[in-house]
Amino acid sequence: MTARVLIAVTHLLGIGHLVRARHLAQALARAGYAVTLASGGMPDGAPDAGYRVEQLLPLRVQGTDFRRLLDERGEPATPERLSARRDALAALAQEIAPDVVVTEHFPFGRRQLAQEFLALIAAARAARPQVRVLASIRDVLVVPSGPERVTEAHRRVAALFDAVLVHGDARLLPLDASWPVTPELAGKLVYTGYLAAAPAGETAAPVEAREGGSVLVSGGGSAAALPLFEAALAAARLLPDQRFHLLVGGGVAEAAFAALRGSAPENARVERARPDFPALLRACALSVSLAGYNTVLDLVQAGRPALLVPFDAGNETEQALRAAALARAGLAAVVAPEPAALAAAIRARLAAGAPPALAVDLDGAQGTVAAIARLLARDLPA
Repeated sequence: MTARVLIAVTHLLGIGHLVRARHLAQALARAGYAVTLASGGMPDGAPDAGYRVEQLLPLRVQGTDFRRLLDERGEPATPERLSARRDALAALAQEIAPDVVVTEHFPFGRRQLAQEFLALIAAARAARPQVRVLASIRDVLVVPSGPERVTEAHRRVAALFDAVLVHGDARLLPLDASWPVTPELAGKLVYTGYLAAAPAGETAAPVEAREGGSVLVSGGGSAAALPLFEAALAAARLLPDQRFHLLVGGGVAEAAFAALRGSAPENARVERARPDFPALLRACALSVSLAGYNTVLDLVQAGRPALLVPFDAGNETEQALRAAALARAGLAAVVAPEPAALAAAIRARLAAGAPPALAVDLDGAQGTVAAIARLLARDLPA
């Protein structure tokens, strides 16, 4: 019988958590598992490649206030909405009776949604007592302000989870660089490698990329990159002989996008993010971006010179830690989103040439499939 996997993810600000969960779902589906992805953030409109998607009543946040959950209209999420989400997840687990449940980010994050994740695990255990429960986390975690929350996360791992899939490479960035790893937690960690998208192949670069290398400025899917875009346009005015190409994600409101386009100098092109981004990245002279998980993996695969401008608002430390690790490895330089500093860093990085190849495990898809196969064979963990 085909093993059934239920993945639960809720992205609240950008789409990085959902992108990672989709990579995971696709890899497991290709390996022959029957996969259901329960998504609780805003719909992204992406096609579902060989797996089922169940959209919960969506939630999101504004800015970096993760305590205030909003609905799709920007109104505070009601208790009724949260209850409906919890019931929907439990009902899905009862229907599927999964062999494996994967909670993306929980219990290390999404504490405000703990009740729905706990209800999901309880319902899955009721439907199939031998179900394996896994946490799926990125390479870097944000430590909560209170030590009691770290203790709570460790207690839940010990009581409810069979293993913790760390989608990273310990040689580049071990989990204990960002999170306290006790011996008990260490015994449940499984490093899978980075969950990178499958290479797009050697497709031809778009015409505008072949005309000469641009400084390609990108910021993922959220509005967090708006200060970077504004600084990049100011830097473009300081470097009139250098072409700039800004790709603005859908999370940036239309009014802000229009303001960026309206203020762009003649040497800067501003447009919405495009599906041929990997080809543009491979052909660019220099990439300037935030340091989100998926963005950094795109950079590693492209092998182009890069500047990283970590998002650090609201006590966020994730991107700064990841950017520092990439800088130590020689892949990129780190710079603040200040026009003069950015312009100087662009000059220096263009002069430095291509970075060295980085030895990092990007086959997290296969690593995760292998870990789950071992899990189902009751070889825990490896």
